[in-house]
Order: sequence, then C-alpha cells, then structure tokens
Amino acid sequence: MFLNAKYGKINMAQATMEYIRFGSGKKHLVMLPGLGDGLRTLKGTALPVAYMYRIFARDYTVWMLARKQPLETDCTTRTMAHDVKQAMDMLGIMQADIIGVSQGGMIAQWLALDSPAKVGRLVLAVTAPDSNETIKSLVTEWISMAENKDFKGLVTDNFEKSYTDLYLARYRWLYPVLVPFAKPQDTQRFILQAHSCLTHNALPYVEKITRPTLVIGGRQDKIVTFAASLQLAEKIPHSTLLVYDDYGHALYEEAKDFNSQVLAFLKSE
Repeated sequence: MFLNAKYGKINMAQATMEYIRFGSGKKHLVMLPGLGDGLRTLKGTALPVAYMYRIFARDYTVWMLARKQPLETDCTTRTMAHDVKQAMDMLGIMQADIIGVSQGGMIAQWLALDSPAKVGRLVLAVTAPDSNETIKSLVTEWISMAENKDFKGLVTDNFEKSYTDLYLARYRWLYPVLVPFAKPQDTQRFILQAHSCLTHNALPYVEKITRPTLVIGGRQDKIVTFAASLQLAEKIPHSTLLVYDDYGHALYEEAKDFNSQVLAFLKSE
C-alpha cells in the first residue's frame, strides 16, 4: 500500500520545495514537519516516511511538504504558510486535511487563518500559538550552537529535550552514530527556520480558526510546553484536546496510538 511512495520537487519562483507523496485515497492529507526540516532534506526518506504513516494511505493521498529552498532571510512562519498554499496550488490540491507538528503546527495555524478554504480538518501537535519563554530560551541556545558549529551539542540537546527518559535510556548509546547524520546539512537554513520560531505570534488570531481542530499535547513537553497546547485548545473555538500524560515533545514518535488517534479524528463527523 505504501510502495507507491515517491520523492519529488516543485519548481517555485527562484526556489524549489521537496515533497514526499504516498497513498491512494481520494482525499488529500498534508503533513508539515517541525524544525527538524532544517536539519535534513526529504531526499531518500520516502519509504521510511510512508511506512511510519502507512495507516493514512488507504483513506488519503498523503503529502509531506518541506520548507522551500532557499528561504528568504526574513522568512516567518506566516510566509512559510503562504509557501505551503502555493505548493498545494501547484500540486493540484484544492483542499486537504492538515497535520502540523511543532514548527509545522505554527505554519498550519497561519494556513488555516490566511487560506481557510485550503484546510479541511486541522491537527496541531506539540505546537504553540506564540513564542513563549521556554521556546525562546531553547531555540536561542540552538541557534548559538549552530552558529558555533557545535552540532554535537545541538543534536544531543534536541534529543534530550524531546524524548522521555525511558526512550533515552534505550537509545543514548547511539548518539555517536546519530550526530553525524543529524547535524544540519545547511546551517543557515536551520538558523533561518529557528529564527522564525522566535518571531511566531498567532496568539491574537487563532480564535478566528474555523476548521475542526484537534490539539495534541504532552504534559512532559520541554520544548513548547504543555501550557502552550492548553492555550491553543482554549483559544480555538470548538477544538478538541488530546493529552498524553507520559510523553513529551516527541510523542508523535513515542506514543503508539498517535497515528490512530489522529486518523480517528480526521474521519469523525
């Protein structure tokens, strides 16, 4: 079912955007990844991504969209949402259900606000309506690490802040192997994306989101905080809040029922 996964690239005005496409459903599902997009490209990941999210492939044609390359030096989460809208137009996607994770959720907020006709149902996972103090502190530190080429510090701190202690206890021994592969392939691209997190502020506007919305948060989230998920759920009218008590920022990888919970929401009336 996922073997029709393919990697592609859209030619935009003076830029390109990578994407992964898989599935055979009549409806469209667009996935917007987090800041990890700034660490690596999508090239070579079509099959692993399709396998990880294969539960959606029967009901949807699934698209994972990267950020465009190159990014403007003054890019924001809002301009990135405009890029997503443009890419959807170019791919012939009139409307799609949207899953935005972390920074992808920030972008998804603006997409739902500025281009509501493009959005069916909306899933905002481990994300925030603005750049709170925790986000500012962490992301500023990551930017400094990237500027100083401390990639070991950047990658390990990201892992330590994202995963639960139980998960880390099993996989910390892999750090020497993971660090060389996880360091930014384009340091400036990562820095630009990180800066856009610092300037994100959709808080005054998210109450105008009209699409059916599922907000997903982890009580142990050390990056955007669980309070940010609560804030989103309180501000977005008629939204649904799904809470994972025992997981943090990487709950979309650690919680075994994450994909099934999301699919249930997307298919609900």
